Amino acid sequence: MLMYLKEVCLENYSFIPKAIAQGATRIELCDYLISGGTTVSKGVMHEAAAYCAEKSIPLMAMIRPRSGDFIYNDSELKIMGYDIIEARNLGLDGIVLGCLTNDQLIDEDAMEQLLEEAYGLQVTFHMAFDAIPNEKQFEAIDWLAEHGVQRILTHGGDLTLPIEETLSHLKELVDYAKDRILILPGGGISSENADAIQQHLGVTELHGSKIVGEL
Repeated sequence: MLMYLKEVCLENYSFIPKAIAQGATRIELCDYLISGGTTVSKGVMHEAAAYCAEKSIPLMAMIRPRSGDFIYNDSELKIMGYDIIEARNLGLDGIVLGCLTNDQLIDEDAMEQLLEEAYGLQVTFHMAFDAIPNEKQFEAIDWLAEHGVQRILTHGGDLTLPIEETLSHLKELVDYAKDRILILPGGGISSENADAIQQHLGVTELHGSKIVGEL
């Protein structure tokens, strides 16, 4: 049997017990999944953290103040900073975020500000990564690895494409990242195709809302 971490993204607390019962080994909390996910309420974080701690399941939270693009102004960055502090105070294991410039490159100043707030938490750079031009993604991997980010959540291409069509680029990213930072494939991964994707890419973690089946 293939052994790898299965991260399930969930919109609210009510799905968590069933997801864990069906084999989820990490939970990512994100409201409004239809728009790529935004930050859940403090109450959801609180109850989810208590339950996941009881089950020894790591818990991550999306830090995103709104849907739309990933270009944030100073006020939005302050909101994100406060949400990071709440996540840490409530006992979450990590956060999921991403900031870009108008040129669709990593907003290094914004990321450094938020990473300082996130000290002691795991950090995943989310699918904002897929908006970065392919030829610039390798530099982005370098920067994120150098700044202590643990993993990059990526579909390997446009989310409208089935993940089977982005596997070649995902493999390039996995091979380039090597042991410096984890590439976390996501978007269109289900309980039906997860094993084959893991075997093809050789990754240790996969992400999806249906990776442990329907909830």
